Amino acid sequence: MQLIPPMTMMDFFRKSEGTWFTQRNVHHFDLVADESGESNLIVSVIQPDDPKVKRVCDKQGLDPTTAKGGASFLWQANLDNDEPNPDYAAILIDIPDDDTGLSGKLVRNEGYVEKIPVVCQYWFGKDGIMTIDTEYGNNQGQERCWFITDDFRVRVSTVRMMNGVNLMTYCSERRCVTTDVLESMVRRNIARKAAAK
Repeated sequence: MQLIPPMTMMDFFRKSEGTWFTQRNVHHFDLVADESGESNLIVSVIQPDDPKVKRVCDKQGLDPTTAKGGASFLWQANLDNDEPNPDYAAILIDIPDDDTGLSGKLVRNEGYVEKIPVVCQYWFGKDGIMTIDTEYGNNQGQERCWFITDDFRVRVSTVRMMNGVNLMTYCSERRCVTTDVLESMVRRNIARKAAAK
């Protein structure tokens, strides 16, 4: 079955909902050593009437009625069984430019690079690649993300300081199987084995 990429931000959020295993490589263009790591990314969709939408939009002086909803993102160490730390969380609110939803603003309660509220610009290419451009006080960030399959996606990003590109990041993300899905798979396999006898 051919992948149909999401072409609006809310469709992208809905397709991303769940827990993802992330493998990350970061290349620094200065004296800082390169790094790599693994983590879990937990994505939850936020409906337009959720109070978080108004709270995030109000901080930026934007009309919350123009928002289509959003998503919350939580990060945790891959083998961490504790609840995710809210200090490693972000809320993104979608305000499309028009009815097509192919481009618009992402309003973040805080940025990746500088921990301040920020408004990003996004757009979807015809190939389904979503691009986000963010202007911070002293630097610029660009992130691109696309689905390879429904359960595997790729993210690449660059951060450009005033003196040029400072770092590049590559992430591959694989959707984690929930306990319910895993139990369903086990039941199906047991039933198939019994039917084969």
